[in-house]
Amino acid sequence: MSITCFVGTDLGSTTTKSIILDEQGEILGRGITNSRSDYDRAAQVSRSEAFITARFNLLKREVEQVAGAEILTRLLQAFRLEQTLAQLDRLHQLVSGVVAFAVPADLTRATAEAVDEIVARIRQNELDRFEDPDPPKRSDFFRDTVGSTWSAISERLGDPDGVTFDMLLGLYDKCIIQVENEPLALGFSDHIEAALVRIGGSSAVRAGVLHAVEMEFDVCGEVGTGYGRQRLPFPKDMIRSEILCHGLGASFMFGGTRTVLDIGGQDTKAIQVDENGIVTSFQMNDRCAAGCGRYLGYIADEMNLGLHELGPLAQASTRTVKINSTCTVFAGAELRERLSLGEKREDILAGLHRAIMLRAMSLLARSGGVENEFTFTGGVANNPAAVAALTELVAENYGIRTLNISPDSIYTGALGGALFASRSAN
Repeated sequence: MSITCFVGTDLGSTTTKSIILDEQGEILGRGITNSRSDYDRAAQVSRSEAFITARFNLLKREVEQVAGAEILTRLLQAFRLEQTLAQLDRLHQLVSGVVAFAVPADLTRATAEAVDEIVARIRQNELDRFEDPDPPKRSDFFRDTVGSTWSAISERLGDPDGVTFDMLLGLYDKCIIQVENEPLALGFSDHIEAALVRIGGSSAVRAGVLHAVEMEFDVCGEVGTGYGRQRLPFPKDMIRSEILCHGLGASFMFGGTRTVLDIGGQDTKAIQVDENGIVTSFQMNDRCAAGCGRYLGYIADEMNLGLHELGPLAQASTRTVKINSTCTVFAGAELRERLSLGEKREDILAGLHRAIMLRAMSLLARSGGVENEFTFTGGVANNPAAVAALTELVAENYGIRTLNISPDSIYTGALGGALFASRSAN
């Protein structure tokens, strides 16, 4: 059996996203990964992830009424656990290799034991999380989730006179990009059997899984967009600009959209669209990533936090510190200066988020202002402090507006690409 589908891939500077649509325009699958330094691999990984979730959605359509939504959710959680454990094993293997060849002989054994301990604790954390009925929210990326835990455990295990914290963190940094860029733990069939065993899947679920594994996807159109779109293996006539894709994707998500603000990793786009999602005007930031996702990532690294932790921490602020620059080059220096003056991290972060949104407001004004309805897209739209600052500034300057934010806002460009692919085939 086969199913006709259309694919859109948004190759961003920090994350790459893919969307799969069926013939009815329904979203079959979504995939996302870190772009990092390998755009070609990022496109492959996000696309592969999208087809994995597409197979889960086909499975859901087939057996949900028989097996129930809860068991399918549990199966997906078990599948993600198996993926994570496989990547963790690969990270362990690579780090152990570096330890054997690059660590001084007098520290090799102690370093290897520390690495074994870190990996064992991370593994147990993942198993405990799987058993937690209400686990705390965290990043979707292996690098972020494992990296923050690796750092925290390394800080406790590190010995200033032996295997130091910096040494343990350096080992992780040497190997994580290779783990991310390997085609490991991607295929649906790779881990679904182990996931079924882990949850004790019924015969109905097993039959549905077999059907999902055997399903063929007939890709009848594929469009690429995003910061690195010229690296995508598509014909030139199947490449679309980020502006067009974000405008169309936002309009598809929210039919009343007239203004779109997209804050991605490398740039910010203010877009005006008509009732059909056609772009009528736009403005973009120029030259640098000031005030974008990459800037926030740099701040997170400076504060030794996960990117997903910035917004909630900023929301704990009791006063907003005025930030003079959103330039990535000077961000670290100003951050350290503020901390040395005794400012609280949460207050500094509140000021950083407001400064970012002030830059965005300038672009919105030049593009034509903020109309009703107003849709916020891109990865930064998932940051609650950014949303709060934007809402406040829009109300101050334009009055109350309907602000649309989808949980899938980061996929808006990829969705627009898939919609263009579908239209081109019809």
